[in-house]
Amino acid sequence: MYVLGISCYYHDAAAALLHNGQLVAAADEERFSRIKHDADFPRLAIDFCLAQAGITPDALDYVVFYEKPLQKFERILLSTLSGAPRTAKLFREAMATWFSEKLWIKSHLLGKLNISAKKLLFVEHHLTHAASAFFCSPFKEAAILTIDGVGEWTTTALGRATADWGDGGRNSIQLEQEIRFPHSLGLLYSAFTAWLGFQVNNGEYKVMGMSPYGEPRYLDRVEKVLRLADDGSFALNMDYFSFHTSTSNTYNRRFVELFGEPRDPKADFITDLTHPNGAGNPDRAVRARNQHYADVAMSIQRTTEEAILRMAHHLRKSTGSENLCIAGGVALNSMANGRLVREGPFKNVYIQPSAGDSGGALGAALYAWHVLLGKPRSFVMEHAYWGAEYSPAQIGDFLGAKGLPFREVADDRLLDELVDDLTDGRVIGWFQGRFEWGPRALGNRSILADPRSEAMKEIVNEKIKFREPFRPFAPAVLEERAADYYTTPRLDENLMARYMLLVSPVHPQRWDEVPAVTHMGSGRLQTVRRSWNPRYYDLIARFGQATGTPVLLNTSFNLRGEPIVTTPENAFNTFVGSDIDVLVLGNCILRKRDMGGRWEPAFKGAMGE
Repeated sequence: MYVLGISCYYHDAAAALLHNGQLVAAADEERFSRIKHDADFPRLAIDFCLAQAGITPDALDYVVFYEKPLQKFERILLSTLSGAPRTAKLFREAMATWFSEKLWIKSHLLGKLNISAKKLLFVEHHLTHAASAFFCSPFKEAAILTIDGVGEWTTTALGRATADWGDGGRNSIQLEQEIRFPHSLGLLYSAFTAWLGFQVNNGEYKVMGMSPYGEPRYLDRVEKVLRLADDGSFALNMDYFSFHTSTSNTYNRRFVELFGEPRDPKADFITDLTHPNGAGNPDRAVRARNQHYADVAMSIQRTTEEAILRMAHHLRKSTGSENLCIAGGVALNSMANGRLVREGPFKNVYIQPSAGDSGGALGAALYAWHVLLGKPRSFVMEHAYWGAEYSPAQIGDFLGAKGLPFREVADDRLLDELVDDLTDGRVIGWFQGRFEWGPRALGNRSILADPRSEAMKEIVNEKIKFREPFRPFAPAVLEERAADYYTTPRLDENLMARYMLLVSPVHPQRWDEVPAVTHMGSGRLQTVRRSWNPRYYDLIARFGQATGTPVLLNTSFNLRGEPIVTTPENAFNTFVGSDIDVLVLGNCILRKRDMGGRWEPAFKGAMGE
C-alpha cells in the first residue's frame, strides 16, 4: 500500500512517500525547482517520490494533505474581521488569495494527481508535526511538544503518544493542551528576526548565530512583550506586534520604542567580539549599536529556551514519560535543543531532520498509516538520506558532455587525495548518494574543509558562501569521538546529534584545536556513524588519522540565496561560482587548477538573501 504525504501553499512545499509503512522517498520542492522555500504545489518532488518507488499516481492508495484548509480559512477570516478596520488591507489580500487558489485545495489536489476523492485525506497541522516526530522515533510512548508560527489555529500543542509495534498496543496521538493564534513563540521569534534585519521564515537561524555575541541584557524588555508562566504557557502582548493586522510588518512602533530602531539589513555586523582590535570598523558607535543588536538577539534566544524548558518540565510531570518528541519550525532551534538535552527532565529527546512545515508531508502520511488506518509500526528514521541519487553513468555523462578534465578514482585513493587537499587548506565540494531530507547538509551535499584553521571561517564565509562573517560552521565528528570534543552527555546515543539539531559546548581544551567550527565556545555538531554513511565516515576517520583531529568543517553545498545542490550540474555551477578548490561527484574528481582559465565565478557576490 502506498501513501503520499504533501505539504504546500505556505512555505517549504514537500512530498514524502510510504510503502507499507516504510519511507521510500522524501524531498522539498525547492531542491528541484531551485526556488528557495518554494511554496507551490510540489509537482517535481512528487514526481521524484513516485519514480523512486517505480509507480504512477494511480498506484497510490491515499494522498494526505498536511493541514485542514477550511479551518485555516476560518482563522484568517475571523481574525481579520475582528481587527477591522486596521485589517482591511490584510482582509482584502487574504480573501483574494484564498478565493483564487487556497480555498480550492481539494479540487486542485484531485485534479493535479488525477485521483478519486475517496483517496484524499486531510490531517490537522499540529497532528502532522507530532506524527512526523513520534512515528519516526524508536519510542513506544512519548510526550509530545509541537511549536511553530501557526497551523490552522494552534501555535503550540502538548500531549502524549503511544505506538503499536505489533505487540497489541495502540497507535495514538493526543494533543491535550494548546496555545492559539495570535499567541505564538514562532511568530514572536520571527518578529525579532525581522527587527534584526533578517528575512522571516529564512533568517531565524541567523538570529541564533548572532546571539552568542551578546548577553541577555534585555530580558526585562522581552517580558513586556511576552508573559511566560511557570508551566511554559505564554501570551503575547499584542500591543507590540502587527503580524495579525498587516501584510508586511511583524512588529509596530511601540516595539521599536521598546527595543530601538531596527537593524539595517545591509549593514555589516561588527562588534568587539566579531572583529577584535578595531578590525573591520573601529567606530565605537557602530560597535556599540551592533552590540545592542547582539544583546537583544541573545535575550529573545534565552527567553525561547526558557519557554521550551518550562514546557518540557510540565510535560514530564503530566505524562510521566522519559521520552520527548518535538516538531514544528521552532524545533529547529538547535541552541534550545542543546539546553533541553543537557538541562531538561527527559532521558531521551527525538526530533526528525525536517521538523518544519516540509516535515508535515511525512507526518501526514505517517498519521494516516498508523492512526487512521491503524497499521502497526515498523519504521525508525535512522538517517536523513531520502532524496534523489545520481548514478556514476549520469555523473560521467554530465562531465563528459562539458568536456571537463575530471578523473575517476577508486575510494581508497580518492580519500587519500582529499585528506591531502584538506590539510593543504583546500575546500572540497562533496556530492554523493541521495540528498538529505531537511535543511541540513549531512555529508551527501556538503562543503568540507579543515576545522583546525581559524582562517577557514573567513575563507568559506566570504569567498564561497558569500554570507555574513559572523555565521558559524558545523563540525562533523566521528560518533565514538564526540565526547572527546563536546560536553553534552550521551552523544553516542543521541538521535538528534546525527541530524545537526543541537548545539553543544566544546571542551575548552579543544577550542584552539578546532577554531573554524567553534562558535563562541560551542558547536552545532553532527555525529557520524559508519553504518549511516560509510564514505563520509571514512573521510573524517582518515583525516583524523593524518592530523589527530577526527572532525571536519561541514556546511551546506550551495551559494547564498540558493537551495542546497541537487544534481551534478547544480554542484558544478556552485563549484565554478565560488572559490571551492575541488569538486567530488561520486568517484569523479575535478580540480580548479586543472581547468586553466575555463571557469568564471559568474555568481560571485550576486546572490541575494
